[in-house]
Amino acid sequence: MEHPMPQPDPKSDPQADPRSTERDPRWQSVLARDAAADGRFVYAVRTTGVYCRPSCPSRRAKAENVHFYASGAEAEAAGFRPCRRCHPQGQSTAEANAALVAEACRLIEMSETPPALETLAARIGMSAHHFHRQFKAVTGLTPREWGAAHRARRLRAGLDDGQGSVTQAIYEAGYNSNSRFYERSDEVLGMTPTEYRQGGRDAEIRFALAQCSLGAILVAESARGICMIALDDAPEPLLRALQDRFPRARLIGGDAAFEARVARVIGFVETPRLGLDLPLDIRGTAFQQRVWQALRQIPAGETASYAEIAQRIGAPRAVRAVAQACAANQIAVAIPCHRVVRTDGTLSGYRWGVARKRALLAGEAGR
Repeated sequence: MEHPMPQPDPKSDPQADPRSTERDPRWQSVLARDAAADGRFVYAVRTTGVYCRPSCPSRRAKAENVHFYASGAEAEAAGFRPCRRCHPQGQSTAEANAALVAEACRLIEMSETPPALETLAARIGMSAHHFHRQFKAVTGLTPREWGAAHRARRLRAGLDDGQGSVTQAIYEAGYNSNSRFYERSDEVLGMTPTEYRQGGRDAEIRFALAQCSLGAILVAESARGICMIALDDAPEPLLRALQDRFPRARLIGGDAAFEARVARVIGFVETPRLGLDLPLDIRGTAFQQRVWQALRQIPAGETASYAEIAQRIGAPRAVRAVAQACAANQIAVAIPCHRVVRTDGTLSGYRWGVARKRALLAGEAGR
């Protein structure tokens, strides 16, 4: 004879209060069927005796019937059994696809020349169409874009080590045509390979240091536009960071015209709703640039979660990669990574300090 499922005592269980459940950020993950939350917790439903992943596609339970557990083992110890739809005990479909995509990434990176889409798909046992869709969902890039980004990383590493000729570094990175690469070198490196190897030698970077409400601020500009806006407590670390980024460039203190640009940047920091209509020299991978473009579309006074940004760029599973792109941003405020928060609205890390992130958001909200 089957024993009845044990039911938590509502008087001793704070989660039995539906208002408590609805205020719990984990409930929002359940409502959104957020695959990024899988593995962080499970939720059990008292009326069915089943526990599920946050991303479970089953019909949503009522808040008053839901109880959260840190793991499936805890839920089973409380008397709940695993869901037969989302299989919370084993690897989810999303996790399985992510593992296959990771294998495809390794195959791309081990190949001397970019493998064809059909070849990659066959190696991991998917149709080309399904593989292309899953790869982009997990990484935020197509297989071709991933391969291009990998070749660019190999090229930068080859140029950095200083061994061999520039042409040799280009071919060893997987580029089949020297002349064709040079047509796109500015897009890949932000300069010619020779200039990159020389640490930006002969490139002119104008810069200025100033003070604003957030502390010391450095603004630097290349021939293409603003290439760096950085914040710190003191000016010295900012200048060192600029020198490290452009070790052989000619750093030129700003003249009167450039000081006016710096004043516009400071005005934007103090009053973000004024906007900042200045050209930017944005250097990053294809994925990073897509993320940064999405950040620039978040209006002042509003925020978006990492998961929402991943959705907007068409890569809903690339939440962690979105966070990494935010951390790689070198142009504070103008590329407003401070407007990206966790799913529950709390603040995460910020390259220039969480206190500055909080101050920027408070200023934009008019608080």
